[in-house]
Amino acid sequence: MMNGRLSFLSKRLSASRNSSSKFIALSLLPALLLVVTFTYYPFGRGIVMAFQNYQLFDLTDVHFIGFDNFKGIFSDPKFLGALTNSAYWVFVSLILQFVIGLTIALMLNKKFRGRGLFQGFVFYPWALSGFLIGLIWKWLFNSQIGVINDLLLRVGLIDERIGFLSDPNWAMFSVIVANVWYGIAFFAIMLLAALQSVPSELYEAGSMDGAGGVRKLFNITLPYIMPTVLTTTLLRAIWIFNDPSIIYGLTNGGPAGKTHILSSLMLDRIMYGGDYGAASAIGIVMIGILLLYTIFYLTVTRAGKLGDF
Repeated sequence: MMNGRLSFLSKRLSASRNSSSKFIALSLLPALLLVVTFTYYPFGRGIVMAFQNYQLFDLTDVHFIGFDNFKGIFSDPKFLGALTNSAYWVFVSLILQFVIGLTIALMLNKKFRGRGLFQGFVFYPWALSGFLIGLIWKWLFNSQIGVINDLLLRVGLIDERIGFLSDPNWAMFSVIVANVWYGIAFFAIMLLAALQSVPSELYEAGSMDGAGGVRKLFNITLPYIMPTVLTTTLLRAIWIFNDPSIIYGLTNGGPAGKTHILSSLMLDRIMYGGDYGAASAIGIVMIGILLLYTIFYLTVTRAGKLGDF
């Protein structure tokens, strides 16, 4: 009798588990379909197109051409210039965003009157789209009616208006300024959250040992928040590398391609040339660069061994 009850309960439990598994699988199916449709399928399709002659204006002649698209982009001076610009764009933007963001986070970590209002001003840019920020700074940098030129003239730093977005010597500097203003908020938010988790006892112990503010920063604060620093710099570098929206809003890659990065050049090949094959080849190169960068970064910094951020 007892064995019969145990067998019955075992069957009921097994049936319940099977029912739960089916319910979970059905619940995950819509999300899985969305991921496959909007992530994996475009990714796979892009790999295929990178090896095809895929011209939007001549879809009757789509065929495989091997590595011709890759040969074409690597022999293109615009691609090589965009590759150099991408490295400069990411490195300078990332360094300035991190340093200024950390400075602001350290300020916001202290209590002072109006701190909440100041936080709102600091975090505000992160709520805007990159393209909108590009348009805002396009007006600010305008050579005729721009506020920046007007202020520089008023304080006597320049004698005539500067074409920040039309002058090849100033264009890259200008888009980096806009990108830094945009990205400071991300570092300020993330680093402020990390700073607020540092135990006050560590600072008290440092004060007892005679440590000053600079020594506390380098011996207590930065080591404690290092997992957050490494993770945020890795993520932000990838985002800066991939995001052409600010450049498109400001200069559209001009003048004469001087502000093109790889992602903006890829969009340019699609929007103005209709060359999906070459654009896909650029995308594959970008993925390869990001993979190598991520592996190198994680290996050198050993970020994976530092725990959660």
